[in-house]
Amino acid sequence: MKKFTFVLALVSALPVVVGCEKNKPSEVVQNVDWYKAHNKERAEMLAKCNANPGELAATPNCVNASRAASAITWGAKGGISVEPLKAN
Repeated sequence: MKKFTFVLALVSALPVVVGCEKNKPSEVVQNVDWYKAHNKERAEMLAKCNANPGELAATPNCVNASRAASAITWGAKGGISVEPLKAN
């Protein structure tokens, strides 16, 4: 009976734990061109990404902000242009 009660309590709590992730507000993904045009937001996003690279480095906004910064830096130096990745 104790095992059944424990399993029942565990199964009852599972939707609450899983549901918390679904209720988390999603971040709007900006593209590379947007980050090129918005210097303040690009700097803020890069600072956020650098503060927690283990979790955020591969997120779309971090990648796009980084690509925008690279394109601006290389463009100012007369170097190569960095094109955004395109889905097939």
